[in-house]
This record gives sequence, structure tokens and C-alpha cells, in this order.
Amino acid sequence: MSTPDVEGLLRELAPRALGAVVRRHGDFADAEDALQEAMLAASQQWPKDPPTNPLGWLVTVASRRLIDELRSNNARRKREDTVAVLEAPSDVPDDDDSLVLLFLCCHDALSPTLAIPLTLRAVAGLTTRQIAAAYLVPEATMAQRISRAKARLKGERFALPDDTRTRLRSVLEVLYLLFNEGYAASSGPDLARVDLSGEAIRLARLLHAQLPDDAEVAGLLALMLLTDARRAARTDATGALVPLAEQDRIRWDRSRISEGMVLLTAALKRRQVGEYQLLASIAGLHDQAPSDDGTQWAEIATLYGLLERMTGNPVVTLNRAVAVAKVEGPLVGLKLLEGLALDTHRLHAVRAHLLDEAGDLQAAREAYATAASMTASVRERDYLTTRAARARSAQLGPAAG
Repeated sequence: MSTPDVEGLLRELAPRALGAVVRRHGDFADAEDALQEAMLAASQQWPKDPPTNPLGWLVTVASRRLIDELRSNNARRKREDTVAVLEAPSDVPDDDDSLVLLFLCCHDALSPTLAIPLTLRAVAGLTTRQIAAAYLVPEATMAQRISRAKARLKGERFALPDDTRTRLRSVLEVLYLLFNEGYAASSGPDLARVDLSGEAIRLARLLHAQLPDDAEVAGLLALMLLTDARRAARTDATGALVPLAEQDRIRWDRSRISEGMVLLTAALKRRQVGEYQLLASIAGLHDQAPSDDGTQWAEIATLYGLLERMTGNPVVTLNRAVAVAKVEGPLVGLKLLEGLALDTHRLHAVRAHLLDEAGDLQAAREAYATAASMTASVRERDYLTTRAARARSAQLGPAAG
């Protein structure tokens, strides 16, 4: 078994193994620590000696580590009954506890900065080192965040909340952020991380199966599918970023587009429109357009306007400026960006693009360079640096000769 195969299998088995251990032990934090140790051991042993029952192996090793921890405790006598219960049985339940873990990780007591890393570890099966790399922080810092998150969940029962809707908004937000990090990685050498976006889609499918009548759950799943349908065309053969306007639309996944549109159409019929349905509607307009010029930009701008009033999110305003510029010209789009409270590389990248379109090549080059200096994504930085160089060349004009 190759190392990538082992990593993929561990991510797949993590929720089921953790659920089995938590159900026996009753403490999420201790069980999660024990499972992480078991997964680390598996990553080292399985490539050379794969087990016949990987799930049972994880549950057994994690349970034994919990037992060893209890036996080293000074209060061993008081824990003998607990230890007896923890002895791993030969059978392993087939239950997938992904949703239970997801709702637990999205507890009201946790902010997104704690909930997302905990979800990545407990539900997506990533190691602390992998999560720290994604967030560009030291492993020790990320370990502290995860420890704080688990500490706040101490004593919480391992079960779906009586009313799942009380945490649904947090769950949807975490899944959306998880998908975005996978679709457009904030750091690292690759433009996308399919493991994260794929896990977000898997969890969204499970959530939709649990809440089939919720329009926003369906909207979020539709948004993910309609967006992910374009993934193959977002890079060329060398891995370089290809902007939407230049993508080969033949490479878009039509089956995902079809599935996403069916979900979105059914959700909109419920007349309970929320932000994820609006975002999915925008993604659908992009996916169904024959070309960039043939895109219904005016309708997209209108939908972003509705979303802007609904959420007040400056990122929405940024995207609306792009759509408005397509309809009314780059100068109008630039006007919308004035005073926008958003200090990210994306704001400077959009400004650079609109300045480029408006013919202000000097300002465009400077904005491209600023955006490139602010992103930790290697592929985005390369693209922005290339655009800055092109603006400079265009500004200087053809060489005399």
C-alpha cells in the first residue's frame, strides 16, 4: 500500500474510528488524541504491512492507548471499571459518525477559528502538521488551538443535538470554508487541495441526506458541485492558474453541473432563498454560459446585489464590482471598490484587473505586484507576477530596433 493510499484511507476511516472510540470511552478529547496517535502509527506501519481490517486496527490501537493512559494514572483502582469497558471488542460498528462529529465540532462554544481546525482533524482526518501548513502557522500553535477547542467541548454528549437547526448555520459555514480552502488553497504549491474540497462535498451530501427539506443545505451542496465542476480547467498542463475567462469549458464536468442544477432548482422552489442558494445561482449562470462574453453578467450583478444586502460581506461587494464592470465598464467597477474594508490580496488583484482593463497600466502593474506579495499561494503569486510583467511590457511598448 502506497503512502498516498494510506493517507486517503486514514481520512476516510477517521470519523468512523473516532466515533467507535468515543462511544466506548465517553470523552471526545481523550479519544481524539488516542486516535491521532493510532493514525500516526498507521501512517508508518501500513505502507509496509497493511492490516486486513484497517478500521478495526485503528479502533483497537486507539483503545489500547487509552487503556495504557488510564493504567498509568494514580487513580487506577477507581478506573478499573472504565478500563474493563474500554477493552476493544472484536467487532467494529459500521456506523458513520461524520455528522455527529461535524455538529460537535461546530458547537456554539467554538468560533470558526477553532471549529474549522478541529473539524479538519476529527472529521477530515488531517494531522495537526497538515492543518498548520494550510494555515501557515507553527505546528505547536495549531496544536494549542485544537487543544483549546477540545477543552471547550469537555463533557458534551456524543450525539446529534436534539434540534440540529440550532447549529446548522455554523455547520454550513464550516463546510463552506472547508470547501473554499480546498478549491482555492490559501497557501502551498498547488492551486487546489482536492482532499479538502472532496471531504466538504462528502459531508454536504451526508447533511443533505439528513435534512433533505432544508433549502440552504441543498443550496450549499449545489454551490459546491457547480463550482467544483470547473476544477479541471482551472490549471493548465504545468499547473499554472487559468482564469475563468480563459478556461476550456469542454473540460468542465457536465455531470456535476447537471446534479447541481437539479438540487438548486428544487431548493429555489421552496421560496426560502438564502445566501448559499444565491451563490449557487451565480455559479449556475457561469456554468451554463457558452463563453465569458456570453455570460449573463447583468443578472450575476443583480444577484450579487441581493447577496450584498443580505450579508453585508465585503467579499460579495468585491465580486459584484467584477460583474458590474463587465456590464458598465471597468471604471464603474473601480468606483465600487473605493473604501472597501477588505485587506486581502484578492482586493488588489481585482483592482489590478480592472485598472488593466481601463488602460492604466502603471497602476495595474503596481496593484498586481502588491497582490502577489500578499498571497501565500504559489500558483496565484506566479499568475499575478506574470500579469504585472505583462502590464509593464505593455506600458513600455515594443522595443525600438
